[in-house]
Amino acid sequence: MEILFIYLLKSSGLITLFFLAYYFLLQKETFFTSNRWFLIAGLITSALLPLLVFTKTIWVEASATAIDWSHIPAVIPIKKSTYEIDWFLTIGMIYTLGIMGFLIRFGLDYYSLTKVFKGKTIQQQADFKFIDVNEKLAPFSFFNTIVYNSALYSRMELENIIEHEKVHSEQKHTVDVLVTRLFSIMFWFNPIIWLYQKAILQNLEFIADSEALLKISDKKAYQITLLKITTHENCVALSNHFYQSLIKKRIVMLNKNQSKKSNSWKYLSILPALIAFVFLFQINVVAQEKVKETKSVTVIKNSADIANGKESSNTHNDTVKKTVTVKVIKNGDTDEDTTIYIDGKEASQAELDALDANAVKTMDVNKNGQSSTIKIITKNSDHIPDETEIYIDGKKTSKKELDELDPNMIAQVDVQKSDANNTKRNTIRVVTKTRTQTENNGDKPNPPTPPQFPKGPLLAAPQMSNLPAAPSPPKNIKDRKSMAEFEEKMKEFEKKMESFEPDMTAYEKKIEEIMAKREAIFEKEMKKYEKAMEKYREAIEKNN
Repeated sequence: MEILFIYLLKSSGLITLFFLAYYFLLQKETFFTSNRWFLIAGLITSALLPLLVFTKTIWVEASATAIDWSHIPAVIPIKKSTYEIDWFLTIGMIYTLGIMGFLIRFGLDYYSLTKVFKGKTIQQQADFKFIDVNEKLAPFSFFNTIVYNSALYSRMELENIIEHEKVHSEQKHTVDVLVTRLFSIMFWFNPIIWLYQKAILQNLEFIADSEALLKISDKKAYQITLLKITTHENCVALSNHFYQSLIKKRIVMLNKNQSKKSNSWKYLSILPALIAFVFLFQINVVAQEKVKETKSVTVIKNSADIANGKESSNTHNDTVKKTVTVKVIKNGDTDEDTTIYIDGKEASQAELDALDANAVKTMDVNKNGQSSTIKIITKNSDHIPDETEIYIDGKKTSKKELDELDPNMIAQVDVQKSDANNTKRNTIRVVTKTRTQTENNGDKPNPPTPPQFPKGPLLAAPQMSNLPAAPSPPKNIKDRKSMAEFEEKMKEFEKKMESFEPDMTAYEKKIEEIMAKREAIFEKEMKKYEKAMEKYREAIEKNN
């Protein structure tokens, strides 16, 4: 048990060492594939290096004085009645219980994963298997199986998602996920292993993003897809999900300049620490004692000497080397910043995560030294400069029409910023789904999404705290005097209530105006929807 305890401590130390090297030196570099192998090598090294022990032998001279054990009196041990806790056994039991608990959780996660596959129709394309589910799940891949819900995404978004998941499948990222999960079970007591696992999963997403963008022409649309997927939080364990809770870092990495090759020296920075670990913990010093043993040997020259009485018993000493092994245990000491702006106001990570992807109009990511800036403008914002040129489906339009455009109808957004001398105006080009659907060659178009009635806060009702309290009727309604007083009070109450009627009438009129405006907007959107439906029917007829 003690040996296992020491092994776990050494391995945990090495895991911490590799994680610190990645966190402080490598996580901001764009060497995503090299980072993948560095992190996996860290786990393998942490598991094997503590098993590799080097032996160093030191020869020491034997002591001149020997101990005469016959003169040492025997001592009879006295058993103590006090109970002592076996701490190694206690810690071992706790460790075993933790292993069993996480193994049970691993089994349940695997069962949940297989439950998603059970009874589903599988479409085989080349080396990939595609499963289109009805559940509201975030897209994910497990080895060469890719799972998604096509009803939740547009055609372009689905293509972006599939390209991303294909990278996970082709590069066998599921193996990394499973290996990391097993290490997390074995070293569950070490908090660094959970950060290590998160770093590996995060780097796998960076790899998939960078490789997918090589096959995707619209980088901005891909980033908008990332934002949309963040609303689907139902992820399946033991898989590579398209969604991870690191949207900010993924967007930054997508827009980051490639790291210089000269920064590759950082991978070698771990070697001095590993060498120091070996010298401090993996060398057993063995002391071997030189012990001299003397034995007498009688040498008889020949039989003639014996006959003449000249038996000479010459003795000489032979030195025999004995070794005693002593194990010596040496003691040693084991030991980006991103600013987010939404509609011109600095926001937090939580506000970015909570942002509806359909509300995003433009997004700009700038890298300045070690800091990054994400600027997002929503569709309901007034932060678009007046001189910005806006095109919808190739036709120049106004900012108001852009604001009134149904977010569900937007297929892609392209933003071109003016140069440093402002010789060019900012340009926003929006392509709607209806246009892209009808221009596809032979593809079956998707029906347009019907508009929703505009929502929003209404005006606050007039202050009612000054309303008079209605008088209470008398208990005895046959009492004429009491009833006469009650009628007088009711007349006064009605007069006071009449004074509130103008405010209530004005309030009702304003509410009617607001609702009339919303009805007008809705009718306008319905007309657009009807036109889109006409184009959709025409496209269906062409396909038929």
